[in-house]
Amino acid sequence: MTVANVSISAYCELGESQSQSRELIAVLLPTYCEAENIENLIQEIQELNLETIITVVDDSSPDDTSKVVKKLQKEYHNIYLISRASKSGLGTAIVAGFRFLLDLPEAPDYIITMDSDYSHNPKDIVRLVNHARKGSDLVIGSRYVRSGTSKNWPLKRQLISRIANIIASLVVGRRIKDCTSGFRCYSKDYVQRVLPSLHSTTYEIQIETLRQGRLGHSNFKEIPITFVERKKGKSKLSRDEIRAFLNYTAKSLLSNLPFLKSRNQ
Repeated sequence: MTVANVSISAYCELGESQSQSRELIAVLLPTYCEAENIENLIQEIQELNLETIITVVDDSSPDDTSKVVKKLQKEYHNIYLISRASKSGLGTAIVAGFRFLLDLPEAPDYIITMDSDYSHNPKDIVRLVNHARKGSDLVIGSRYVRSGTSKNWPLKRQLISRIANIIASLVVGRRIKDCTSGFRCYSKDYVQRVLPSLHSTTYEIQIETLRQGRLGHSNFKEIPITFVERKKGKSKLSRDEIRAFLNYTAKSLLSNLPFLKSRNQ
């Protein structure tokens, strides 16, 4: 089926008895030029002891990532492919995925977001879900809590990331050490609450999804992960996306001033 400039390919045949007996876990994978990684990643997710719905949001990757996913749909029957007409940003991809999953006849209990380039270990999905089951609205796979780490990152990248997260924590208004991590487990209820207020187009979505939960007294949890700089391909973080991130944080900090003052009084 086709909605506007979005083509949705669905081969999802979860049995009624299966879906009712176990929690549904959606894994949301935004992709752009991930043909080298996506097949192995999806296969590893399939091997987890979870009832999963895998949703790939592909921005018309020129390396034919979508063709790889369509081939996998013939083998696995729990995969959705959302093909978009052009590269439209991580934020819009995540929001599109959230909306699609919540509109399913049976929405998933939890939604995992993660990178598609093996920066995140798919085996850690189980750990995130287990913590979410204990009552967290959002569980963050964190590089900066105890036992969390990053590999293959030069010192300059580490410093930039640390500074960005210090600024982001002020925007969010919560003591979160890794606000920019994209490896997360959202509860369905949390996504339903914040989705109407999400407007980010690029990487600032990671901060906005946290910031929108501040006033709702949501329960966040960070658990340690090992982030590995992408094994294949090249970085897709553009100057425009960095500029959008900085603009969002600056505007949010200004709007947060009354809140920060009242908190410190």
